[in-house]
Amino acid sequence: MKHLVSLTILLLLLPLCSTAQLHDEKIKAIDSLFLEWNSPNHPGGTVGIAVKGVPVFKKAYGLASLEYLVPNTYGTLFNIASVSKQFTAMGIVKLHLDGKLSIDDDIRKYLPEMPDFGHKITFRHMLHHTSGLRSLHALLSLAGWRGDDMKNNDDLLRFMKKQQDLNFEPGSEYMYCNTGYILSAIIIEKITGKSFAEWMKKEVFVPLGLYDTYVEDKYNRIAHNYATSYDGSYKNGFVREIEYWAYTGSGNIHSTAADLLKWMRYYYDHPEGWEEAFTMMLTLDPFNNGKPHKYAFGVRIDDYKDEKKISHSGSIGGFRSYACTYPEHETEIVILTNFSSSGVGEKVNAISDILLDKPEEEKTEMDYEAVEVDISSIENFFGRYEIETLDTRMFDLCLESDTIYGIYTGGRKTMLQVASDSILFNNKSGIKITLVEADTKQIIITDDGEKRKGTKSIKFVPTEKDLAEITGKYWSPELETQYRFYPRDDKLYGYHTRHGEFEVMSLKKDVYIPKTGPIDKIDIIRKGRKVTGMKVTNSRVRDLLLEKL
Repeated sequence: MKHLVSLTILLLLLPLCSTAQLHDEKIKAIDSLFLEWNSPNHPGGTVGIAVKGVPVFKKAYGLASLEYLVPNTYGTLFNIASVSKQFTAMGIVKLHLDGKLSIDDDIRKYLPEMPDFGHKITFRHMLHHTSGLRSLHALLSLAGWRGDDMKNNDDLLRFMKKQQDLNFEPGSEYMYCNTGYILSAIIIEKITGKSFAEWMKKEVFVPLGLYDTYVEDKYNRIAHNYATSYDGSYKNGFVREIEYWAYTGSGNIHSTAADLLKWMRYYYDHPEGWEEAFTMMLTLDPFNNGKPHKYAFGVRIDDYKDEKKISHSGSIGGFRSYACTYPEHETEIVILTNFSSSGVGEKVNAISDILLDKPEEEKTEMDYEAVEVDISSIENFFGRYEIETLDTRMFDLCLESDTIYGIYTGGRKTMLQVASDSILFNNKSGIKITLVEADTKQIIITDDGEKRKGTKSIKFVPTEKDLAEITGKYWSPELETQYRFYPRDDKLYGYHTRHGEFEVMSLKKDVYIPKTGPIDKIDIIRKGRKVTGMKVTNSRVRDLLLEKL
């Protein structure tokens, strides 16, 4: 009878085992994506795949330490960077369900020192990246902070208290913003009276069985089995890269592939008592205009080749991370790496194709052939174009020594050939210029498959008088920092004590583009004809005021 019971149990388990295994050819195909990581003196990472709750692929590649030749293992810890955001979101959701806050509360209820921007900003806005708040790195770079400077939560809060404007009205747009998640961590500490790291361990990580996951809130902690961060590539060589910025909430959680596989499954296979919380994490709220939004609470919800996917990626220093689940297939994929050129997004897609039996997308390369045309038939198109959706760059179409070139502001020249009297191209670069009728003063720029309309504008060359009017010192009361602008050799230059000198190019009248540095665009402010200041913009800060002294 005992043997009969054992046989019955074994037979019952067989279907589960068979559905949670990968065929050898799929294992080999997935493994082949990472073999280069096992090259000598090469960083690497860990790859975990689970199907129906069972890990079916658990492998480590490359070195955790190039200095000491220590290999990565499947249990190696990595900084998961922005994959951390979903854990912070869960902290806010848990406090909401416990009645300690409401996700629709005004955050100034908990942080009264924050400015009143004239609009209510809620936790919902911050978790969806629709708050309009200026983002941490972009803001501090304008203040003179460099990429390897330590930045903690207190630093951010001090700067946020001085801000006078938002990037946009809350709920009207999506702009990825670390600030909202850092403020969420600060508020969790204020409500609970505990450190963010301590509270998350007790209330989230341990109850969910994530025993190798923790908030790293000490830059000098000695962490065992932790990978070192590297920048570069095998071809050009690797160098050490920053491993940690001192803030929490938007990043700096350490974890393993095994823990993240377990966590990603919880989005559809809810642990007992957490059903409402994980359901709420997948909330998608529309924008103010009713248009749909794909970023939930710390995760993106979209489709990959018609399959629903819940995912997030992360990047900090040389660490790259990606965690996703295909809930309708009960399949999870996690890749954690310790070098910047690891291409985790492309590799997750390649694994997805293998697991879900999806055909690999064919790369369509341009194959135009050059023909001879009378240049006079297209000469009316030469000039400068404002580009739709790119307000910090323009596109010049020019003829030099019988050769046609295209160049983005601040970029390199791209030689263009003629396919017809309406198409210019560079097959290698994937650029095509469609010449609309000259009277419309428009072109269509197709760059790597993306189309943008260009409208012809008059190329502005600033005069000596223009440069003299801009010359001077400029102060930011919001950042407590100063810039200086001055002419030299008929060019405009800017200077910041920490960033040094940078050349500034003219885009059009009273609009300038620095070649390097933290500023992407400068809009000159005048009162009458007198220059009184400028508004500066970069990737995640819009129109920050610099007052002319």
